[in-house]
Amino acid sequence: MTATAVDRPDDLGEDTGGVPAARRVPVARVYRFELVKLVSQWRIRVLVPACWIAPALFVAGVGEQSTLPTDTLFGRWMHATGWAGPLVMLGFAGTWALPLLTSVVTGDVFACEDRLGTWRHLLVAVRSPRRIFAAKALAGLTVVLLLVAGLACSSAAGGLLAVGNQPLVGLDGHLLTPGDAALRVLLAWTCALAPTLALAAIGLLGSVALGRSPTGLLLPALVALALQVAQMLPLPVAVRLALPGYAFLSWNGLFTDPAQLRPLLIGVAVGLVWAALATALALLLFLRRDFTAPAHDGSGRRALTVGLLPLAGLLAATVAVIAGTTPSLGSGIGQEKVQRSVATAFAHLYRLQTDQLHRPAVTEEQLAVTAACTKGAGRLAPQGPGNDWRCVVSWHLPGVRLTGQAVYQLDVASDGRYVADGDGPKEVNGYFLVRTPLGDAPNPLWQFDGTVGLLPTPPPKG
Repeated sequence: MTATAVDRPDDLGEDTGGVPAARRVPVARVYRFELVKLVSQWRIRVLVPACWIAPALFVAGVGEQSTLPTDTLFGRWMHATGWAGPLVMLGFAGTWALPLLTSVVTGDVFACEDRLGTWRHLLVAVRSPRRIFAAKALAGLTVVLLLVAGLACSSAAGGLLAVGNQPLVGLDGHLLTPGDAALRVLLAWTCALAPTLALAAIGLLGSVALGRSPTGLLLPALVALALQVAQMLPLPVAVRLALPGYAFLSWNGLFTDPAQLRPLLIGVAVGLVWAALATALALLLFLRRDFTAPAHDGSGRRALTVGLLPLAGLLAATVAVIAGTTPSLGSGIGQEKVQRSVATAFAHLYRLQTDQLHRPAVTEEQLAVTAACTKGAGRLAPQGPGNDWRCVVSWHLPGVRLTGQAVYQLDVASDGRYVADGDGPKEVNGYFLVRTPLGDAPNPLWQFDGTVGLLPTPPPKG
C-alpha cells in the first residue's frame, strides 16, 4: 500500500518509510486540550475569578464612599447611577488591566513550551504546526474574552446593585435614559475589544519570536505603555488615530449627542488590522521555526525583520491614509470646537440644575447659550491642549433682560477630553449641594467633563 501525505505543507517533512501517515488531530480537539492546559495554570485560575468578582466589589465600595474618583471619566457620577461604574472600570482597564492580562495570557502561550521543552512531543502528537498555532491562538483568545467579559459584567453588576438603574449624564451634559446608557456601555466595552485583540496578537508575536525571553511575556504591556505615552504627546490627529490603542480612548464619543463615531470607527478598524497582521506574522515565524533545536530562544534577527518592520510599515501606511482622507494634520483642538462643546454641555447641565433646584423649566433654545474661550489669557493662539483655557459662558432666561454669565477654567487633554472647573459666580457654578432622589450631590455646574471631537464635524443640518 502506498503512503499518501495529507496536507504536506503542515507536516514536518519526515519520511514515513512506506507506513501510512497517522491521522492528524482535529483543530477542535487540540483547541480543547490547549484551553484546558491554559486554564490549569495557577495565574489563570487566579485571574478569572478576580476579573469576575473584584470589579463589582470595587465599584460597589466606591459607591459607598463620600469621595469619588473625579479625575477619571464618569467618576463624578458614580453616586448618581450604576452605569458610571463600568465606564470607570473601562478607563482603568484600557490603561492598565487589559495590557497586563493579555501579557499574562497570550505573551506566554507559546513560550511555555520552550521553557518546558515539550515542542517535539506536541508536534509528534498533532503532526501539524498550523493546527497547533490555531489551537493555541484560539485558546488564548477565549481566555482573554472571558476576562474582558468578567470586567464588564462584574463592574456593571456592582454599580447597579450599589446605586441603581438611574439615568447617566453624557459628556455633553445631556441625560441618557437607563436603557440608552446600558446600550452605550455595552458598545463601549465591545469597541474596546479591538485594541485588546491587537495587544493579544502582539503577545502571540512576542511569544513566538522571543521564545523563553521574558521580554516576550511583557511585550503587550510595554507596547501599551508606549501607546499611552504617545497619546499624551502633542501628536497630529492622523498619528493619534493610527495608533492601535486609540479605541481605548475614543469610546467616549458614544456619550455625546450626536455620537462622535468617525474617530471611534477608525480606532476600531486600526485595532483589528493590527490584530490581523500581528497574528499573521506570528504564524509566519512559527511555521519557519526549526523545532529540532532544543536550545531555541527566539528568532533573533528574523524577529526584527518579520515582526517589527511590517508593523512599523503598517503604522506609516495608516497615518498616510488617514492624513490623505481627512484634514487631520493638526491637534484637532480649536477655539470654535471648544466653545461649541462647552456651550452645549452648559445648556444641558443648566437644565439639570434647574430641575434639581425645582425652578421653572427652560429649554436649550430659550437659554441660547454661547461661550467665548481664550487660551493663555489671550496671549496664545486658541488651539491645542493645555490647562490654560478660559471660557466665559453667556445665557438668557425667559422674561429676564440681563444676560447671565459664568466663568470656567478648562484643562484640555491632547485626546480632546477636558475638565471644566467653575470660577464664578458661586450661585451658578460654585460648589454647593443640591438634593436629588438619591441624596445630596454637588452642583452639576460646578465641575463637569466634556470632549472635543478631533476630526472635523459636518455643519448642522438646516
